[in-house]
Amino acid sequence: MDEFNNNDQNQNDNRDNNGVNNPNQYNKLPEYSFWAEQMPSNSYTYYNQGNNTWQYGNHIPNNNASNNVQQPQEKKPRKNVFKFIAKAICFGVIAGLSFIGLEKGINMIYPNSSGDVLSTIGDVGMASNYEIGYTESGTVQMKDRSAINSVTESVIPSIVSINCTSTQNGADFFGQQYSQDVESSGSGIIVAKNAKELLIATNNHVVEGATKIAVTFTDGTEAEAEIKGTDSVADLAVVTVDVTTLEEDTLNAITVAKLGNSDNIKVGEMAIAIGNALGYGQSVTVGYISAKDREVDVSDGYDSKEMVLLQTDAAINPGNSGGALLNVDGEVIGINTVKYADEEVEGMGYAIPISSATPIITELMNREVLSEKEQGYLGIAGYDVTEDASTFYNIPIGVYIDDVTKGGAAEKAGLKAEDIITKVNDLDITSITQLKDKVNSFKVGTEVEITYMRNTDGDYKEAKVTVTLGQNPELANANK
Repeated sequence: MDEFNNNDQNQNDNRDNNGVNNPNQYNKLPEYSFWAEQMPSNSYTYYNQGNNTWQYGNHIPNNNASNNVQQPQEKKPRKNVFKFIAKAICFGVIAGLSFIGLEKGINMIYPNSSGDVLSTIGDVGMASNYEIGYTESGTVQMKDRSAINSVTESVIPSIVSINCTSTQNGADFFGQQYSQDVESSGSGIIVAKNAKELLIATNNHVVEGATKIAVTFTDGTEAEAEIKGTDSVADLAVVTVDVTTLEEDTLNAITVAKLGNSDNIKVGEMAIAIGNALGYGQSVTVGYISAKDREVDVSDGYDSKEMVLLQTDAAINPGNSGGALLNVDGEVIGINTVKYADEEVEGMGYAIPISSATPIITELMNREVLSEKEQGYLGIAGYDVTEDASTFYNIPIGVYIDDVTKGGAAEKAGLKAEDIITKVNDLDITSITQLKDKVNSFKVGTEVEITYMRNTDGDYKEAKVTVTLGQNPELANANK
């Protein structure tokens, strides 16, 4: 019996930039071109779309290539000059009267003003009754470029590139089954080091489904890594590298990142994103914290979930996932995870706040790496009860048990179909994948406390039960 229903998580972050050039429209300016905006628009300059440059000299669009001489314009009668002068005098008189009337009106409204109200409009330092709302008030810390360089140089040794290989199964046009290796890239942050292992935090979607994980350090050294723990709901994972496989020079080159406090940051503070953008290697982008506690619906192509994230305009691209978002002191304040991908949107990247990620990372770091036959097995099949499903069906959020394995650990402990699992020990459970990850982190024979909700006469009541985890029966039968 298949215990869980899992879907591969695929995240695509694509942008399409489409432009249309019309060679017959010589005077149409390119969009978002600062060079075009700075150039004067007069008879001595024109924009040539043929080579995307501004050129000097008179230009007449004409399909006749032999006609290269500008024809003189016919002179207007002299009376037009007098009409123009008369109109200018009338405009001046009307404008003057309007200015005097406006100034008198302002003096009536502000009798204590010194008469220079009009001259201060538009001044940056002008006092105003309008107030700008911020997520949090406080001093925004800024640093110059040299300080940013220092921060980057000190933190890059703690950032790694992660390259994963996974197996993708499918069928071709003729229905023939095939499997192929698919490579993907991401980033990671070195969060701990001891005599045995190097611990690296990243996103779950970076390593999910990977059959091989390779980590590249700041000196270019590559090492094999394995997953120590994952949390699909929080989109966090920890991978480990055997320290004994690394050279002394590499160990001296790398550092452990300093984790900050994302609760204390202010909107408008400078932010620095470091990661393996597009798989090209480490790169740095700089921006600002755009918002805090932003509720974002994140989809993996199958399901969506709501995450509370930091928003930044520092460029976050594919491959940056799992990398660090830093403050100006070089402290990690977030783990880059997603960006808003739309051709009409620019500069909306998101990171998991480090203050909420730290407890989860700590728990993942302390998990023991187990082989499949060593991993605990609960013995259920079930479905996610999402927030939408909870509201629609009026049932608790958690994992709905569809069936239990006969003679399995869940059945022996008294769990039944239609129960909803909400916790394993002290960890809240909101998805079947998260439940599987947690149960598999314990050895066979480990006792865990399961909190569940059971429908009794139309009312769900909470209960707890101690479960002694068994072994996956398929693996047990394979060993016989």
